[in-house]
Amino acid sequence: MILASGFARFKRAPLVMATGYDFPFAGILEEAGVDVILVGDSLANVVLGLQSTREVGMAEMLLFTGAVARGAKETHILSDMPFGSDSDAATAVANGKRLRAAGAHSVKLEGAKLEVVRALTSEGVPVVGHLGLLPQTAKSFKQVGRDPAERDEVLRSADDLAAAGAIAMVLEHMSADLAAEVTRRVPVPTVGIGAGPGTDGQVLVLHDFLGMHAGVYPPFAHAFADLRAAALAGAKDYCRAVRTRAFPAP
Repeated sequence: MILASGFARFKRAPLVMATGYDFPFAGILEEAGVDVILVGDSLANVVLGLQSTREVGMAEMLLFTGAVARGAKETHILSDMPFGSDSDAATAVANGKRLRAAGAHSVKLEGAKLEVVRALTSEGVPVVGHLGLLPQTAKSFKQVGRDPAERDEVLRSADDLAAAGAIAMVLEHMSADLAAEVTRRVPVPTVGIGAGPGTDGQVLVLHDFLGMHAGVYPPFAHAFADLRAAALAGAKDYCRAVRTRAFPAP
C-alpha cells in the first residue's frame, strides 16, 4: 500500500490510478496491480445516472468509499471531496476525517484552496490537488491551458498547492505541454487524465477503460476491454435459458 509519504517515489515513475466505486471492482483493481483507487465523485454520472458531480454529497462518498476500502485492503484509497464539503477549512477538516474513518487514505479536492489544503494537512488528512478542468464548478468543458492567462493561473496554482502540502496533483483535460511543464516544476507526482503523456502517472474512469458504456466516450479515454458486450451477451443468454426452461436444469 502507498502511504501518503510514498507518493514521492512516483515522481517520474509511472503511477497507475483508476476510479473504483464498489467492493467487487475494487478487488479486481487491486489484483490487477493498480497503485491508487480513486473513489471519484464521477460516480454521480457513471454509477447513479446523474447529470453532474455536484449532485452527490458526503452520504454517497462515505458509502462508496467504505465499499472500496473493504474490497481493496492493500491499496491506497483516494476519495473525492464532494461539492460543498470543502467550502471552508473547518468544514473540510470535519469531512476529510469522516472520509478517512470510512477507509480513505487521502482526499482530493478541486482547485487551489490553499487554506483548506493546509488545514487538512495539519490535521493529518493527506491531500491530492486537482487542476485544469474542474467538473464541480466548470462552466465549459473545453481544454484548459490554451489561453496565456489561464496557463499562468494553472502554473501558479500548482506551485501554491505543492507549497501548501499537497502530496500529488491530478491534471485534467489540459494541453499536453502545460501538463508537462507543471510536472517538471512541482516536486510532487502529477497524474493526468486527458493531459497527455508528460505526467508522472495516468488515471481513467473504470467504466471508460473497461468499455461499459452504451454512449459516447470522452475523447481522451481508451477502452481496454468490452465489458458491456460481454455482460449483454450473458444477460441475453440468461433470459433465453429461463424462457426455454433450459435453466435451471432438472
